[in-house]
Amino acid sequence: MKKGRLFGKWNDEVHIGRGILRILLLVLCIMAGIAFLQELYRSAKTQEEEGEGRLQTWLEQSVQNVWLPGLTVLHPEQRNADYDLLDRLVLENVPVFLYSMEQPEEYDKDAMKESDYAQLLLLEGTDENRKDISEGSLEYGEDAIHLDKSLEEAFLEENGLAGENRAASEEGEEMQEEINPTSQQMESVFHEVEEPVYRYQWQNLQDYTELVKAFYAIDSTTAAGTELLNTEDLLSKDMRMKGSNDEPQILIYHTHSQEAFKDSIPGDESTTIVGAGEKLAQLLREKYGYNVIHNTQHFDEESRDYAYSNSLPVLEQILAENPSIEVVIDLHRDAMPEDRRLVVDFQGRPTAQFMFFNGLSRTARSGEIESLENPYLEDNLAFSFQMQTASNEYYPGIARRIYLKAYRYNLHLRPKSLLIELGAQNNTVEEIMNAIDPLAHIIHLVLVGEEPNVD
Repeated sequence: MKKGRLFGKWNDEVHIGRGILRILLLVLCIMAGIAFLQELYRSAKTQEEEGEGRLQTWLEQSVQNVWLPGLTVLHPEQRNADYDLLDRLVLENVPVFLYSMEQPEEYDKDAMKESDYAQLLLLEGTDENRKDISEGSLEYGEDAIHLDKSLEEAFLEENGLAGENRAASEEGEEMQEEINPTSQQMESVFHEVEEPVYRYQWQNLQDYTELVKAFYAIDSTTAAGTELLNTEDLLSKDMRMKGSNDEPQILIYHTHSQEAFKDSIPGDESTTIVGAGEKLAQLLREKYGYNVIHNTQHFDEESRDYAYSNSLPVLEQILAENPSIEVVIDLHRDAMPEDRRLVVDFQGRPTAQFMFFNGLSRTARSGEIESLENPYLEDNLAFSFQMQTASNEYYPGIARRIYLKAYRYNLHLRPKSLLIELGAQNNTVEEIMNAIDPLAHIIHLVLVGEEPNVD
Protein backbone atom coordinates (compact mmCIF):
# COMPACT_ATOMS: atom_id res chain seq x y z
CA MET A 1 0.00 0.00 0.00
CA LYS A 2 2.76 2.41 0.92
CA LYS A 3 4.64 1.39 -2.17
CA GLY A 4 1.64 2.22 -4.40
CA ARG A 5 1.31 5.61 -2.80
CA LEU A 6 4.97 6.24 -3.36
CA PHE A 7 4.76 5.41 -7.06
CA GLY A 8 1.53 7.42 -7.38
CA LYS A 9 3.23 10.45 -5.88
CA TRP A 10 6.17 9.96 -8.23
CA ASN A 11 3.79 9.79 -11.22
CA ASP A 12 2.12 13.05 -10.14
CA GLU A 13 5.46 14.78 -9.93
CA VAL A 14 6.31 13.56 -13.42
CA HIS A 15 3.05 14.99 -14.76
CA ILE A 16 3.72 18.33 -13.03
CA GLY A 17 7.24 18.38 -14.44
CA ARG A 18 5.95 17.71 -17.93
CA GLY A 19 3.37 20.45 -17.52
CA ILE A 20 6.03 22.94 -16.46
CA LEU A 21 8.19 21.85 -19.39
CA ARG A 22 5.30 22.42 -21.81
CA ILE A 23 4.73 25.91 -20.36
CA LEU A 24 8.41 26.75 -20.70
CA LEU A 25 8.39 25.52 -24.30
CA LEU A 26 5.31 27.63 -25.02
CA VAL A 27 6.96 30.72 -23.53
CA LEU A 28 10.09 30.06 -25.58
CA CYS A 29 7.98 29.71 -28.72
CA ILE A 30 6.22 33.00 -28.00
CA MET A 31 9.52 34.74 -27.36
CA ALA A 32 10.94 33.29 -30.55
CA GLY A 33 7.84 34.41 -32.42
CA ILE A 34 8.17 37.94 -31.06
CA ALA A 35 11.87 37.97 -31.96
CA PHE A 36 11.00 36.74 -35.45
CA LEU A 37 8.35 39.43 -35.88
CA GLN A 38 10.75 42.05 -34.58
CA GLU A 39 13.43 40.97 -37.03
CA LEU A 40 10.83 40.80 -39.78
CA TYR A 41 9.70 44.31 -38.91
CA ARG A 42 13.24 45.66 -39.03
CA SER A 43 13.92 43.88 -42.28
CA ALA A 44 10.69 45.12 -43.82
CA LYS A 45 11.42 48.67 -42.72
CA THR A 46 14.90 48.56 -44.27
CA GLN A 47 13.73 47.03 -47.53
CA GLU A 48 10.71 49.29 -47.71
CA GLU A 49 13.01 52.30 -47.67
CA GLU A 50 14.80 50.73 -50.62
CA GLY A 51 11.54 50.01 -52.40
CA GLU A 52 11.86 46.24 -52.03
CA GLY A 53 9.81 45.48 -48.88
CA ARG A 54 6.28 45.00 -50.19
CA LEU A 55 6.06 41.28 -49.43
CA GLN A 56 7.42 41.65 -45.91
CA THR A 57 5.15 44.63 -45.21
CA TRP A 58 2.12 42.68 -46.43
CA LEU A 59 3.06 39.70 -44.26
CA GLU A 60 3.66 41.88 -41.22
CA GLN A 61 0.35 43.67 -41.69
CA SER A 62 -1.50 40.37 -42.10
CA VAL A 63 -0.10 39.05 -38.82
CA GLN A 64 -0.97 42.30 -37.04
CA ASN A 65 -4.55 42.37 -38.39
CA VAL A 66 -5.29 38.89 -37.03
CA TRP A 67 -3.34 38.78 -33.77
CA LEU A 68 -2.65 42.41 -32.80
CA PRO A 69 -5.50 44.63 -34.01
CA GLY A 70 -4.59 47.31 -31.47
CA LEU A 71 -1.33 47.94 -33.30
CA THR A 72 -2.91 48.40 -36.70
CA VAL A 73 -4.94 51.46 -35.66
CA LEU A 74 -1.81 53.46 -34.92
CA HIS A 75 -0.90 56.22 -37.32
CA PRO A 76 2.33 55.64 -39.28
CA GLU A 77 4.19 58.31 -37.32
CA GLN A 78 3.11 56.66 -34.06
CA ARG A 79 4.36 53.26 -35.22
CA ASN A 80 7.82 54.76 -35.54
CA ALA A 81 7.72 56.34 -32.08
CA ASP A 82 10.60 56.11 -29.65
CA TYR A 83 9.60 52.81 -28.10
CA ASP A 84 10.40 49.35 -29.43
CA LEU A 85 8.30 46.70 -31.09
CA LEU A 86 7.81 44.67 -27.91
CA ASP A 87 6.13 47.71 -26.30
CA ARG A 88 3.75 48.01 -29.22
CA LEU A 89 3.07 44.28 -29.50
CA VAL A 90 2.17 43.85 -25.85
CA LEU A 91 1.51 47.10 -24.00
CA GLU A 92 -0.41 48.98 -26.65
CA ASN A 93 -2.93 46.18 -26.91
CA VAL A 94 -3.75 46.76 -23.22
CA PRO A 95 -5.11 50.34 -23.09
CA VAL A 96 -4.62 50.88 -19.36
CA PHE A 97 -0.88 50.33 -19.81
CA LEU A 98 -0.91 52.61 -22.84
CA TYR A 99 -2.22 55.53 -20.82
CA SER A 100 0.31 54.73 -18.11
CA MET A 101 3.06 54.95 -20.74
CA GLU A 102 1.72 58.32 -21.87
CA GLN A 103 2.26 59.97 -18.50
CA PRO A 104 5.47 61.55 -17.24
CA GLU A 105 7.53 59.47 -14.82
CA GLU A 106 6.17 61.34 -11.80
CA TYR A 107 2.81 59.60 -12.21
CA ASP A 108 2.41 56.39 -10.25
CA LYS A 109 2.24 53.72 -12.95
CA ASP A 110 1.71 51.02 -10.31
CA ALA A 111 -1.64 52.62 -9.49
CA MET A 112 -3.02 51.82 -12.93
CA LYS A 113 -5.41 49.07 -11.85
CA GLU A 114 -8.83 50.55 -12.58
CA SER A 115 -10.65 50.84 -15.90
CA ASP A 116 -9.32 53.15 -18.60
CA TYR A 117 -12.07 55.72 -18.04
CA ALA A 118 -11.57 55.88 -14.28
CA GLN A 119 -7.83 56.36 -14.76
CA LEU A 120 -8.38 59.07 -17.32
CA LEU A 121 -10.64 60.93 -14.90
CA LEU A 122 -7.98 60.63 -12.23
CA LEU A 123 -5.25 61.93 -14.53
CA GLU A 124 -7.52 64.71 -15.73
CA GLY A 125 -8.44 65.77 -12.22
CA THR A 126 -5.10 65.36 -10.47
CA ASP A 127 -4.07 68.92 -11.31
CA GLU A 128 -4.40 70.88 -14.51
CA ASN A 129 -1.72 73.21 -13.10
CA ARG A 130 0.96 70.56 -13.69
CA LYS A 131 2.57 71.50 -16.99
CA ASP A 132 5.12 69.58 -19.01
CA ILE A 133 6.74 71.59 -21.77
CA SER A 134 9.20 69.62 -23.80
CA GLU A 135 12.67 71.09 -24.13
CA GLY A 136 12.92 73.44 -27.08
CA SER A 137 9.22 74.22 -26.95
CA LEU A 138 8.19 77.21 -29.03
CA GLU A 139 6.30 78.68 -26.12
CA TYR A 140 8.44 78.47 -23.02
CA GLY A 141 11.72 78.76 -24.90
CA GLU A 142 10.48 82.04 -26.34
CA ASP A 143 8.63 83.03 -23.19
CA ALA A 144 11.88 83.19 -21.23
CA ILE A 145 12.26 86.76 -22.48
CA HIS A 146 9.38 87.69 -20.22
CA LEU A 147 11.00 86.63 -16.96
CA ASP A 148 13.23 89.69 -16.49
CA LYS A 149 10.81 92.35 -17.64
CA SER A 150 7.13 93.19 -17.73
CA LEU A 151 5.25 90.80 -20.01
CA GLU A 152 3.30 93.77 -21.34
CA GLU A 153 6.55 95.55 -22.24
CA ALA A 154 7.92 92.40 -23.89
CA PHE A 155 4.76 91.93 -25.93
CA LEU A 156 4.79 95.53 -27.09
CA GLU A 157 8.48 95.26 -27.89
CA GLU A 158 7.78 92.22 -30.05
CA ASN A 159 5.20 94.27 -31.95
CA GLY A 160 7.41 97.34 -32.36
CA LEU A 161 5.33 99.44 -29.97
CA ALA A 162 7.53 99.46 -26.88
CA GLY A 163 9.25 102.79 -27.56
CA GLU A 164 6.01 104.60 -28.22
CA ASN A 165 4.29 103.04 -25.21
CA ARG A 166 7.23 103.66 -22.86
CA ALA A 167 7.58 107.31 -23.92
CA ALA A 168 3.86 107.94 -23.47
CA SER A 169 3.91 106.23 -20.10
CA GLU A 170 6.90 108.19 -18.82
CA GLU A 171 5.40 111.47 -20.04
CA GLY A 172 2.12 110.69 -18.34
CA GLU A 173 3.84 109.79 -15.08
CA GLU A 174 5.83 113.06 -15.07
CA MET A 175 2.72 115.15 -15.70
CA GLN A 176 0.77 113.27 -13.04
CA GLU A 177 3.58 113.68 -10.49
CA GLU A 178 3.70 117.44 -11.13
CA ILE A 179 -0.02 117.76 -10.55
CA ASN A 180 -0.17 115.54 -7.48
CA PRO A 181 3.03 114.13 -5.94
CA THR A 182 1.01 111.62 -3.87
CA SER A 183 -1.01 110.32 -6.81
CA GLN A 184 0.60 106.89 -6.60
CA GLN A 185 -1.05 106.40 -3.22
CA MET A 186 -4.51 107.10 -4.62
CA GLU A 187 -6.75 104.29 -5.72
CA SER A 188 -6.67 103.93 -9.50
CA VAL A 189 -9.74 103.20 -11.58
CA PHE A 190 -9.93 100.81 -14.53
CA HIS A 191 -10.58 102.41 -17.91
CA GLU A 192 -11.83 100.33 -20.80
CA VAL A 193 -9.68 100.50 -23.91
CA GLU A 194 -12.02 101.63 -26.67
CA GLU A 195 -9.87 100.80 -29.70
CA PRO A 196 -7.21 98.13 -30.25
CA VAL A 197 -3.68 99.28 -29.55
CA TYR A 198 -2.37 96.57 -31.85
CA ARG A 199 -3.75 94.83 -34.92
CA TYR A 200 -2.63 91.40 -36.05
CA GLN A 201 -1.49 90.96 -39.62
CA TRP A 202 -3.17 87.61 -40.19
CA GLN A 203 -1.49 87.00 -43.53
CA ASN A 204 1.74 86.53 -41.54
CA LEU A 205 0.15 83.93 -39.25
CA GLN A 206 -1.23 81.41 -41.72
CA ASP A 207 1.64 79.01 -41.14
CA TYR A 208 1.04 76.50 -38.33
CA THR A 209 4.45 76.99 -36.74
CA GLU A 210 4.08 80.77 -36.67
CA LEU A 211 0.58 80.47 -35.24
CA VAL A 212 1.74 78.22 -32.41
CA LYS A 213 4.72 80.42 -31.72
CA ALA A 214 2.49 83.48 -31.36
CA PHE A 215 -0.43 82.02 -29.42
CA TYR A 216 0.10 78.61 -27.85
CA ALA A 217 1.92 76.53 -25.26
CA ILE A 218 1.45 72.83 -26.04
CA ASP A 219 1.96 70.40 -23.18
CA SER A 220 4.15 67.37 -23.86
CA THR A 221 1.22 65.03 -23.07
CA THR A 222 -0.74 66.12 -26.13
CA ALA A 223 -0.40 67.15 -29.77
CA ALA A 224 -2.37 69.59 -31.90
CA GLY A 225 -1.70 69.87 -35.64
CA THR A 226 -3.05 71.83 -38.56
CA GLU A 227 -6.42 70.09 -38.42
CA LEU A 228 -7.08 71.78 -35.05
CA LEU A 229 -5.04 74.97 -35.21
CA ASN A 230 -5.84 76.75 -38.43
CA THR A 231 -5.94 80.55 -38.44
CA GLU A 232 -8.87 80.89 -40.81
CA ASP A 233 -11.01 78.33 -38.95
CA LEU A 234 -10.21 79.80 -35.54
CA LEU A 235 -11.20 83.29 -36.60
CA SER A 236 -14.19 82.47 -38.80
CA LYS A 237 -16.34 80.78 -36.14
CA ASP A 238 -19.02 83.14 -34.89
CA MET A 239 -18.73 83.31 -31.10
CA ARG A 240 -21.27 86.09 -30.58
CA MET A 241 -24.03 85.68 -28.01
CA LYS A 242 -27.22 84.58 -29.76
CA GLY A 243 -29.92 84.76 -27.10
CA SER A 244 -31.31 87.63 -25.02
CA ASN A 245 -30.75 88.30 -21.34
CA ASP A 246 -34.34 87.43 -20.51
CA GLU A 247 -32.99 84.00 -19.63
CA PRO A 248 -29.64 82.80 -18.24
CA GLN A 249 -26.84 83.22 -20.77
CA ILE A 250 -23.60 82.59 -18.86
CA LEU A 251 -22.64 80.03 -16.21
CA ILE A 252 -19.57 80.63 -14.02
CA TYR A 253 -18.36 77.88 -11.71
CA HIS A 254 -15.18 76.60 -10.05
CA THR A 255 -13.98 73.02 -10.37
CA HIS A 256 -11.36 73.91 -7.74
CA SER A 257 -13.20 76.22 -5.36
CA GLN A 258 -10.54 75.89 -2.64
CA GLU A 259 -7.92 77.80 -4.63
CA ALA A 260 -6.74 80.86 -2.72
CA PHE A 261 -4.11 83.59 -3.02
CA LYS A 262 -1.12 84.99 -1.16
CA ASP A 263 -3.13 87.09 1.30
CA SER A 264 -6.49 85.30 1.21
CA ILE A 265 -8.23 85.28 4.58
CA PRO A 266 -8.90 81.76 5.88
CA GLY A 267 -12.64 81.15 5.98
CA ASP A 268 -13.44 84.21 3.83
CA GLU A 269 -14.55 82.84 0.47
CA SER A 270 -14.69 86.34 -1.01
CA THR A 271 -10.87 86.40 -0.96
CA THR A 272 -10.53 83.14 -2.95
CA ILE A 273 -11.15 82.21 -6.57
CA VAL A 274 -14.86 82.06 -5.70
CA GLY A 275 -14.76 85.74 -4.74
CA ALA A 276 -13.07 86.52 -8.05
CA GLY A 277 -15.84 84.62 -9.81
CA GLU A 278 -18.46 86.67 -7.99
CA LYS A 279 -16.86 89.94 -9.11
CA LEU A 280 -16.74 88.64 -12.70
CA ALA A 281 -20.42 87.68 -12.50
CA GLN A 282 -21.37 91.11 -11.11
CA LEU A 283 -19.47 92.98 -13.81
CA LEU A 284 -20.98 90.88 -16.59
CA ARG A 285 -24.46 91.49 -15.12
CA GLU A 286 -24.30 95.14 -14.08
CA LYS A 287 -21.87 96.65 -16.59
CA TYR A 288 -22.47 94.55 -19.69
CA GLY A 289 -26.06 93.39 -19.21
CA TYR A 290 -25.71 89.60 -19.28
CA ASN A 291 -27.85 87.15 -17.36
CA VAL A 292 -25.31 85.20 -15.30
CA ILE A 293 -25.51 82.23 -12.95
CA HIS A 294 -22.57 81.91 -10.54
CA ASN A 295 -22.42 78.44 -9.03
CA THR A 296 -20.30 78.39 -5.85
CA GLN A 297 -20.68 74.70 -5.04
CA HIS A 298 -17.53 72.90 -3.84
CA PHE A 299 -16.32 69.93 -5.86
CA ASP A 300 -12.83 69.60 -4.39
CA GLU A 301 -13.43 69.86 -0.65
CA GLU A 302 -12.23 66.35 0.14
CA SER A 303 -9.89 65.83 -2.80
CA ARG A 304 -8.99 67.50 -6.09
CA ASP A 305 -8.48 64.16 -7.81
CA TYR A 306 -12.05 63.70 -9.02
CA ALA A 307 -13.21 67.33 -8.95
CA TYR A 308 -13.97 67.29 -12.69
CA SER A 309 -16.05 64.13 -12.49
CA ASN A 310 -17.73 65.45 -9.31
CA SER A 311 -18.77 68.66 -11.02
CA LEU A 312 -19.99 67.09 -14.26
CA PRO A 313 -23.46 65.87 -13.12
CA VAL A 314 -24.13 69.18 -11.38
CA LEU A 315 -23.22 71.13 -14.51
CA GLU A 316 -25.32 68.86 -16.69
CA GLN A 317 -28.31 69.43 -14.42
CA ILE A 318 -27.87 73.23 -14.45
CA LEU A 319 -27.62 73.24 -18.24
CA ALA A 320 -30.62 70.94 -18.59
CA GLU A 321 -32.66 73.31 -16.41
CA ASN A 322 -31.31 76.35 -18.25
CA PRO A 323 -30.89 75.41 -21.93
CA SER A 324 -30.54 79.10 -22.81
CA ILE A 325 -27.01 79.15 -21.33
CA GLU A 326 -24.50 79.65 -24.15
CA VAL A 327 -21.26 80.34 -22.26
CA VAL A 328 -19.74 78.12 -19.56
CA ILE A 329 -16.71 79.50 -17.68
CA ASP A 330 -14.63 77.41 -15.28
CA LEU A 331 -12.54 79.95 -13.31
CA HIS A 332 -9.32 78.72 -11.68
CA ARG A 333 -6.06 80.11 -10.47
CA ASP A 334 -2.73 78.69 -11.64
CA ALA A 335 0.25 77.42 -9.62
CA MET A 336 3.70 78.88 -10.25
CA PRO A 337 7.19 78.69 -8.73
CA GLU A 338 7.40 81.19 -5.88
CA ASP A 339 10.06 83.22 -7.69
CA ARG A 340 7.80 83.87 -10.69
CA ARG A 341 4.83 86.19 -10.20
CA LEU A 342 2.17 86.66 -12.86
CA VAL A 343 1.67 90.40 -12.44
CA VAL A 344 1.94 93.51 -14.64
CA ASP A 345 1.62 97.20 -13.85
CA PHE A 346 -1.50 97.98 -15.80
CA GLN A 347 -3.03 101.49 -15.84
CA GLY A 348 -1.16 102.14 -12.60
CA ARG A 349 -2.69 99.06 -10.95
CA PRO A 350 -0.86 95.84 -10.07
CA THR A 351 -2.77 93.32 -12.17
CA ALA A 352 -2.54 89.52 -12.32
CA GLN A 353 -2.12 87.91 -15.71
CA PHE A 354 -4.52 85.21 -16.83
CA MET A 355 -4.40 82.32 -19.24
CA PHE A 356 -6.95 80.50 -21.39
CA PHE A 357 -6.69 76.72 -21.17
CA ASN A 358 -7.94 74.02 -23.57
CA GLY A 359 -8.10 70.25 -23.27
CA LEU A 360 -7.70 68.46 -26.60
CA SER A 361 -9.02 65.01 -25.58
CA ARG A 362 -6.00 63.41 -27.21
CA THR A 363 -2.60 62.15 -26.13
CA ALA A 364 0.63 62.75 -28.00
CA ARG A 365 1.22 59.07 -28.81
CA SER A 366 -2.18 57.46 -29.17
CA GLY A 367 -4.29 60.25 -30.60
CA GLU A 368 -7.93 60.88 -29.71
CA ILE A 369 -9.28 59.63 -26.36
CA GLU A 370 -12.63 58.19 -27.38
CA SER A 371 -13.96 57.94 -23.82
CA LEU A 372 -13.39 61.69 -23.38
CA GLU A 373 -15.02 62.79 -26.60
CA ASN A 374 -15.63 66.50 -27.11
CA PRO A 375 -17.92 67.33 -30.06
CA TYR A 376 -17.26 71.05 -29.47
CA LEU A 377 -13.48 70.93 -29.49
CA GLU A 378 -13.08 73.14 -32.56
CA ASP A 379 -15.55 75.66 -31.12
CA ASN A 380 -13.73 75.65 -27.76
CA LEU A 381 -10.44 76.36 -29.53
CA ALA A 382 -11.98 79.18 -31.58
CA PHE A 383 -13.52 80.71 -28.45
CA SER A 384 -10.25 80.80 -26.50
CA PHE A 385 -8.37 81.98 -29.60
CA GLN A 386 -10.70 84.91 -30.12
CA MET A 387 -10.44 85.74 -26.41
CA GLN A 388 -6.65 85.67 -26.71
CA THR A 389 -6.74 87.86 -29.80
CA ALA A 390 -8.93 90.45 -28.06
CA SER A 391 -6.66 90.35 -25.00
CA ASN A 392 -3.54 90.98 -27.06
CA GLU A 393 -5.05 93.68 -29.23
CA TYR A 394 -6.77 95.66 -26.47
CA TYR A 395 -4.69 94.84 -23.38
CA PRO A 396 -1.27 93.59 -24.53
CA GLY A 397 0.56 91.61 -21.88
CA ILE A 398 -2.47 90.80 -19.73
CA ALA A 399 -2.89 87.27 -21.16
CA ARG A 400 -0.32 84.50 -21.27
CA ARG A 401 -0.30 82.10 -24.20
CA ILE A 402 -3.17 79.62 -24.53
CA TYR A 403 -2.25 76.34 -22.87
CA LEU A 404 -3.17 73.04 -24.52
CA LYS A 405 -3.24 69.78 -22.55
CA ALA A 406 -4.36 66.22 -23.16
CA TYR A 407 -7.68 65.69 -21.42
CA ARG A 408 -11.18 67.22 -21.62
CA TYR A 409 -11.82 69.22 -18.42
CA ASN A 410 -15.60 69.34 -18.94
CA LEU A 411 -15.22 71.67 -21.91
CA HIS A 412 -17.57 69.46 -23.93
CA LEU A 413 -20.75 70.89 -22.43
CA ARG A 414 -21.16 73.91 -24.69
CA PRO A 415 -19.44 75.23 -27.84
CA LYS A 416 -18.51 78.39 -25.93
CA SER A 417 -16.84 76.69 -22.97
CA LEU A 418 -13.85 78.37 -21.38
CA LEU A 419 -11.34 77.40 -18.70
CA ILE A 420 -9.44 80.41 -17.32
CA GLU A 421 -6.37 80.33 -15.06
CA LEU A 422 -6.47 83.67 -13.22
CA GLY A 423 -3.13 84.54 -11.63
CA ALA A 424 -1.46 82.05 -9.28
CA GLN A 425 -1.09 81.19 -5.61
CA ASN A 426 1.51 83.94 -5.05
CA ASN A 427 -0.65 86.76 -6.41
CA THR A 428 -2.42 89.08 -3.97
CA VAL A 429 -6.19 89.38 -3.83
CA GLU A 430 -5.86 92.98 -5.08
CA GLU A 431 -3.95 91.83 -8.18
CA ILE A 432 -6.57 89.18 -8.88
CA MET A 433 -9.54 91.55 -8.48
CA ASN A 434 -7.82 94.15 -10.69
CA ALA A 435 -7.54 91.52 -13.46
CA ILE A 436 -11.28 90.85 -13.43
CA ASP A 437 -12.00 94.26 -15.01
CA PRO A 438 -10.13 93.69 -18.30
CA LEU A 439 -11.17 90.03 -18.32
CA ALA A 440 -14.87 90.95 -18.19
CA HIS A 441 -14.37 93.49 -20.99
CA ILE A 442 -12.55 90.92 -23.16
CA ILE A 443 -15.37 88.40 -22.70
CA HIS A 444 -17.86 91.10 -23.68
CA LEU A 445 -15.81 92.11 -26.74
CA VAL A 446 -15.91 88.57 -28.13
CA LEU A 447 -19.58 87.98 -27.30
CA VAL A 448 -20.74 91.16 -29.07
CA GLY A 449 -17.94 91.44 -31.62
CA GLU A 450 -18.38 91.77 -35.33
CA GLU A 451 -18.01 88.55 -37.25
CA PRO A 452 -14.23 88.10 -37.54
CA ASN A 453 -12.39 87.75 -40.83
CA VAL A 454 -8.86 86.77 -41.78
CA ASP A 455 -8.21 89.52 -44.31
